[in-house]
Amino acid sequence: MKMYIAGKWVDKAQTIDVTNPFDGSVIDTVPRGEPSDVEAAIDSAERGAKAMAALSAYERYQIIHRAANLMLERLDDLGRTITLEEGKILAEGMGEAARAAETMVLSAEEAKRITGETLDLSGSSAGAGKFGFTLRVPCGVVAAITPFNFPLNLVCHKVGPALAAGNAIIIKPASDTPLSALKLTEIFVDAGLPEEAIQCVTGSGGVIGDAISSNPKVRKISFTGSRDVGEHICQVAGLKKVTMELGSNAPLIIMPDADLEKVAAATVSSGFANAGQVCISTQRVFASKEIYGDFIDALKPAVEALTTGNPLDEGVKMGPMIRAQDAERVDSWVQEAVSSGASIVTGGTREGTIYAPTILADVAPEMKVACDEIFGPALGVSRIDGIDQAIAMANDTNYGLSAAIFTENLNWALKFAQQVDSGNIHVNWGTQWRADLMPYGGLKESGMGKEGPKYAVEEMTETKMVVIH
Repeated sequence: MKMYIAGKWVDKAQTIDVTNPFDGSVIDTVPRGEPSDVEAAIDSAERGAKAMAALSAYERYQIIHRAANLMLERLDDLGRTITLEEGKILAEGMGEAARAAETMVLSAEEAKRITGETLDLSGSSAGAGKFGFTLRVPCGVVAAITPFNFPLNLVCHKVGPALAAGNAIIIKPASDTPLSALKLTEIFVDAGLPEEAIQCVTGSGGVIGDAISSNPKVRKISFTGSRDVGEHICQVAGLKKVTMELGSNAPLIIMPDADLEKVAAATVSSGFANAGQVCISTQRVFASKEIYGDFIDALKPAVEALTTGNPLDEGVKMGPMIRAQDAERVDSWVQEAVSSGASIVTGGTREGTIYAPTILADVAPEMKVACDEIFGPALGVSRIDGIDQAIAMANDTNYGLSAAIFTENLNWALKFAQQVDSGNIHVNWGTQWRADLMPYGGLKESGMGKEGPKYAVEEMTETKMVVIH
């Protein structure tokens, strides 16, 4: 596929292969963009931002809604594309495509709900006889820098709100998974979006990422990815608005009154979907000492039932990781934990890009599998003694994106919700759950700002204060 710059589909002499993570086959190529392509895209987006600002809220709603309908018409192609370029099983690829269309519908509706407020300025000694109100206006040019693991829905979480708010958008998709974003761009062109209101530049993040982030014409950056890259973007961005959706090592607490069969099912769902390559995947499991062994006994057969293989094949429950070196990294962390005293309950083997779903028992807090983000299909189980220790262990991390607890005790659940430093708290489910309309974002080094169309629109607008004298 070609990239989209200044209203044209652009090819380059140098290209990047887009490969199937399962077998390494080349499924397409995309242009290898350069800083000069970024400059052209940003100049075009400035003109596109003016075109978007000239549209009424209802016109923006109509365009985004048409795009959502086109996504539904092309759902099979979008779902299969996600699976081919990212490696998640086809059911997950189709599920992501359907969610992405819903995210776009939610974004379309928010175009009609951008409001300010009136202020009684007479509450100030200088305000007698004055009337004030606020206006929310677009930022202008918004950059969306997106990850590989949800190559369509996480793009939609940036593109939909940006356009709903009246901005132009520049998409920099992950080099491993650019096809879904390019197909979304094509959909918006077909839906009648002003041709310079959307740009999609493909290429190495190391080459073109700084060119996007540092350009003063870009007034807002929305980034999803690793903590280290997010920090680098903040350092080079300068004076502009940023939303950072960064990493995590999400904790799941199991209290002694929990239903262990329910816990095991939720742990499998939230720990091994997309081969664990989800920022809110369950990674650290803290089980009360009273039920520690029983929980592992319940979890082991559920994890061993996860068949691995070609994600396009019916019956396969978990596909490959995105790259062989990522599977190698997970294996090295698991072996490091074993050498430090942890034990493998099941899994712990690698075949190419496929890493077997893995449970580690007796994990200590200082092990890399506990204190860093593994971003793979392995989780560690540790013992806890009471709710206070559970909260302390959950908070013993630089991250704070998602945390969960299983308990029937309302006091324990509320104490956990109030005292755990995490942007998302789940009671009686795993850490990996998100409704696309809810405010979503992390605390501490898991980021800043919120996604969810309503909340992202707020992040992608500026407030003007108007005073009538």
